[in-house]
Amino acid sequence: IITSKRNPMLFNSILPNWSEVGRFEQIFWVVTIPATVIFLILLILTIFGGDMDADVDVDTDIDSDIGDGDSIPFQFLSLKNIVAFFTVFGWSGIGFITAGLDAWLVIVLATICGLIMMTLMATLFYFMSKLAESGTLKMNNAIGKLGEVYLVIPGCRGGMGKVQINVQGSLRTLDALTDDLEKIPTSSIIEVLDVIDDHILLVKRLGV
Repeated sequence: IITSKRNPMLFNSILPNWSEVGRFEQIFWVVTIPATVIFLILLILTIFGGDMDADVDVDTDIDSDIGDGDSIPFQFLSLKNIVAFFTVFGWSGIGFITAGLDAWLVIVLATICGLIMMTLMATLFYFMSKLAESGTLKMNNAIGKLGEVYLVIPGCRGGMGKVQINVQGSLRTLDALTDDLEKIPTSSIIEVLDVIDDHILLVKRLGV
């Protein structure tokens, strides 16, 4: 019966014998291990919603002043992407070294692999952000749209009513005021003129 003695720890099969590793490969291991640990932490935080704002932009020219009408920028340089670069750079470099490639070729190929990973990460989070953005109501998108009164709107801004209006592909019930002299009764057709305080529609009655 042949018994295997190679069972003790999983890490023993992953981590090299440091004394048997050349200086060039040691550099890759020093980069790879911490980068992998940080990458896994960021990944877990992202999956479970522990948003420590890991996407803080390294490029400080891209500020957080994204207004309602602005689109989300494609963020190539972010903390997640840079950590992903060094993680893939390190592991691919170690793989190329094991394959016996020359040092300069290892660096070139590992860099290419890291950049590809950065691009994939940036693209993934860009589309995820666009998806989240599309579900967020931008009140200004309602301006100029037609809707129907759901609850009576008092005239001369004498009180708040509600209207139902199709915005961003879905029917929504929103607060509304009017400058019309007369109240606007239920089921009347209205047009949105403006947005007040970022959450109240200013409307007028049509067909009068």
